[in-house]
Amino acid sequence: MSYMALYRKFRPQTFDEVKGQEAIVQTLKNQIIQNRIGHAYLFCGTRGTGKTTLAKIMARAVNCEHPVNGNPCGECETCKAIANGTSLNMVEMDAASNSGVDNIRELIKEVDYRPTRGKYKVYIIDEAHNLSPEAFNALLKTLEEPPEHVIFILATTEAHKILVTIMSRCQRYDFKRIPLETITDRMRELTERENVQATEEALRYVAKAADGSMRDGLSLLDQCIAFYPKEELTLDKVLVSLGAVKTDIYSKIFNDVVEQNVTAVIKDLEEVIIAGTEIGRFVADFTWYLRNLMIIKSSDAPAEILDVTSESFAEMKADSEKAELGTIMRYIRVLSELTGALKQTTQGRILTEMTLIKLCTPQMDRKPDAIMDRIRAIEKKLETGAFVAAADIQQIVDEWNSITGNADGLVKGWMSITECSMDKQKPDTLLIVCQSKMAYEGLKEPERLKQLQGILNERVRKEVKFELVLDESGGKYDKIPHSKTPNMAIETDDSFSEEEF
Repeated sequence: MSYMALYRKFRPQTFDEVKGQEAIVQTLKNQIIQNRIGHAYLFCGTRGTGKTTLAKIMARAVNCEHPVNGNPCGECETCKAIANGTSLNMVEMDAASNSGVDNIRELIKEVDYRPTRGKYKVYIIDEAHNLSPEAFNALLKTLEEPPEHVIFILATTEAHKILVTIMSRCQRYDFKRIPLETITDRMRELTERENVQATEEALRYVAKAADGSMRDGLSLLDQCIAFYPKEELTLDKVLVSLGAVKTDIYSKIFNDVVEQNVTAVIKDLEEVIIAGTEIGRFVADFTWYLRNLMIIKSSDAPAEILDVTSESFAEMKADSEKAELGTIMRYIRVLSELTGALKQTTQGRILTEMTLIKLCTPQMDRKPDAIMDRIRAIEKKLETGAFVAAADIQQIVDEWNSITGNADGLVKGWMSITECSMDKQKPDTLLIVCQSKMAYEGLKEPERLKQLQGILNERVRKEVKFELVLDESGGKYDKIPHSKTPNMAIETDDSFSEEEF
């Protein structure tokens, strides 16, 4: 016998076996027990949440010869015939491929014929939103005056496309996304029944990737088992089989984006791609990571909301403190726009690289939240005294003799045999050229570097970035003489120029 996928092999056969839709299940069971069955139902909700499964269970339950507390017994001839697909009491139609008015008219022709066995003929129309307007209108008349032995169940993932006139004649049930814990529990139950070893961490990751769909979760689990047959499923193996990456990379990318390190961010994406991760999945997972940071920043009890380990929560909490809430929300907004764009392009990698660069450079984004992000960054620089303009550097150059004269001890002596100028290529950087090796070696001592830094900062009341170089020729430079002895540098953040400010 050929292999049967897990979601088919373990499809629920009774109401009680359906997971994650307790309110809907209880309502349908009560209707059957009290014999208050409607003539038309509309099952709405995302894929894999149990719409078709419940429709089929209901078809058996309303025709079962020996129902048990509203559930089909599964043993009578009617239950078996419907389960095997040989009964005329249940008719399925896929509206995705049978959307025309002629398909509906053909179906309606059979409506008047009573079932040969059982009480009801149940018509299940899957993906009902695909029906044409003419098909809906043809169906409408039957829904207005249906025979007492007919039940229509329309299933759809896009309820907004269903005509209002159709919707008003149906009992509507909205199927919610299945909780992560429920999917995890179901997968744990099925792996035990299949004698498959799997760690809790691995199952939870698969459940999260299912995004509220039980069917998707079981399909992904099937994929992982096939990739590692007769082996214990661990998180690392799941990541490999699903083409995903560890959450560490999202933390790294976030930190590189916050530091506006474009080169590092592009290298991070290269690492993700080499690992075999599909671009769309990466963007979705990174957006979810940022969502967790947003929850941490904005909620009084984030640990109760986020479904993560204590270790992961601690790491994300540390990351959340590195950016303002508004900045994180801008990242999410830009990535959400990327998610939509990826569906319409064949250049996913290039588009993603452009987006990551955009995150690193808010000055490229003219949206209000990006402008606020730039303002926050400038304010932070001003608060910390880290914003040094070319004018500040020129002031130090002009007043170098005065600055040297106010220094103390050996530092004053070493400074007296130096020249300083502005680096034209980096106008926010002071270039200090030592004209003797003794001065160079003396000033590059950590304590004296610190003292020199303090002297310069005091002059302009800001953190000054300078580069210390050695040139014994006595010449004057307007750029760093890179061919000389490697320089000593005190680095500060220079991501904003005077012009941008």
